[in-house]
Amino acid sequence: MSKRVCIITGVGPGTGSALARRFAAGGYRVALLARTESRLRELAAELSGASAYPCDVADEAQVAETLARIASELGPASVLIHNAVGGAFGDFQEIEPAVLQRNFATNAMALLYLARGVAPAMLEAGEGTILVTGNTSAYRGKAKFAGFAPTKAAQRVLAESLARSLGPKGIHVAYLAIDAVIDVPWTRQQFRDRPDDFFAKPSAIADVAFGLAHQDRSTWAFDVVVRPFGEPW
Repeated sequence: MSKRVCIITGVGPGTGSALARRFAAGGYRVALLARTESRLRELAAELSGASAYPCDVADEAQVAETLARIASELGPASVLIHNAVGGAFGDFQEIEPAVLQRNFATNAMALLYLARGVAPAMLEAGEGTILVTGNTSAYRGKAKFAGFAPTKAAQRVLAESLARSLGPKGIHVAYLAIDAVIDVPWTRQQFRDRPDDFFAKPSAIADVAFGLAHQDRSTWAFDVVVRPFGEPW
């Protein structure tokens, strides 16, 4: 248990896997969390020091049980990255209310469960990092994002509250918003007429996250937005 531990939620084929690879390469023992166990097992077998923990982060009891297992098997978390996301498209008349509730559970309530679980050990150590990956829905509510944007806005504001509470105690909390289409197979298919530099590379996103986790405390960032150089904003 001499290596530092990084917990990553929402480990899928894009940003989540890239984050896992980057932190494993940076010398961390990585706890991989997602609902799909087979995908986690494959990635854990690929990465030295990585372990798979199937978990629905919207379920408070599952989060508590999983965090306890990680602490016992790997050690206390130095870094938590909440990358799991629930999303839906449609305006306020098209979405089902249950969709908004479900996405709120994944995006906002899960952050609360996770932060409450890892913060005690970080506070005892006097250091730690909590990162949340988001997007520009955290700052604006477009018409077709009624089932998604409110939950990301709540997530960001909760992260800001965590930062104001935990920052003075030595724990860095940051919100990394990705204003881009991420380069994964299904987005390549959907935007197949777009050039390579239209997409944000998961590995490049992971590099930014790794840098945030290792910022000097004299220059901690909270709101960080990344986008391809040609993205209008």
